[in-house]
Amino acid sequence: MKNNKEILQLAINASKNAYCKYSDFPVGACAVFESRNEYTGCNVENSSYGLSLCAERNAISSAIAAGEKSKLIKLAVYSSKTHLCFPCGACRQWIYEFAKGYNTQIILQGLDNEIKIFGINEILPYPFEIL
Repeated sequence: MKNNKEILQLAINASKNAYCKYSDFPVGACAVFESRNEYTGCNVENSSYGLSLCAERNAISSAIAAGEKSKLIKLAVYSSKTHLCFPCGACRQWIYEFAKGYNTQIILQGLDNEIKIFGINEILPYPFEIL
């Protein structure tokens, strides 16, 4: 499996494909699953802003569309427009859904190139669950 810096580079590369003509806020993500498969995504905006798709959900959706069945274990997120690009609330719930109980690592890189790692349980301490 690639190391965290290599996974972040995939997210950085994906951010260059972002369609963000409304916000000018490109985001890239790379989702890594237990299978060791990697899937990238970028944000795709729409003039009806609520219809936009975040990079994190795009990467996870690509995995599901490709038939991925294993747990999400790491997700790198990057934007050149902010210090640390934390996933939004909706993306945090999506990450939790596909982590399936595993404390998935969220890997972020600041503009100073410092890498920070958080567990999904740290940034989403009270996820929505149907028991």
